[in-house]
Amino acid sequence: MDSVENVISVQPEKQSLLHKHTEKHFTAGDVVRDIIIGVSDGLTVPFALAAGLSGANATSAIVLTAGIAEVAAGAISMGLGGYLAAKSESDHYDRELRREQDEIVAVPDTEAAEVADILAEYGIEEHEYGPVVSALRKKPQAWLDFMMKFELGLEKPDPRRALYSASTIAIAYILGGVVPLLPYAFIPSAEEAVVFSVVVTLIALLVFGFAKGYFTGNKPFRSALETALIGAIASAAAFGLAKAFHP
Repeated sequence: MDSVENVISVQPEKQSLLHKHTEKHFTAGDVVRDIIIGVSDGLTVPFALAAGLSGANATSAIVLTAGIAEVAAGAISMGLGGYLAAKSESDHYDRELRREQDEIVAVPDTEAAEVADILAEYGIEEHEYGPVVSALRKKPQAWLDFMMKFELGLEKPDPRRALYSASTIAIAYILGGVVPLLPYAFIPSAEEAVVFSVVVTLIALLVFGFAKGYFTGNKPFRSALETALIGAIASAAAFGLAKAFHP
């Protein structure tokens, strides 16, 4: 009797644990990828441009004007690239979807055999996947979704993805590009402004690199150092080349 009571007393506790368990998955991968693309280029390219112009003895006004023009052009170019990439992905999915629909109608036995092969790859025996294949053949839409995901490895893209990607990359590029140009807006001497630009941008690159590593599952500190190193190399190369050709 005591053992039965113990089981009964434990059950609510187990149920509460089940209710408390919630799986948390990061589902904003596309957005994070677009932000990373935009900010990384936005920090690096204008930074290198400003350093190069400073090395060529340009004034802060010229550096700022050229930098703003580059940020505007870069944001448009990067945004357009993101739009075309997402649009191509969507077009590819639509083409494969139509092809798979036609095959399900034209050669259903062949497609059913492909379903069986896919399930067999997961170690499912014939007597186990047989009913699954039969059930899918009765549900064309589910069958089509199954083939798109497990045969072709394609997920249905968001129809608004292209516009979202373009705007996200463009805005991220602008936000990143403003950072290295800010000192030139407040310091008249480009030689002094470039020093502050280097410090501010390297700090921003470290913070951005850390965040990138954190959200992408990589080592944050290593990502921070790598990102800052890439930006430093780009700006040093631009500054050195400008000095070499315009001492």
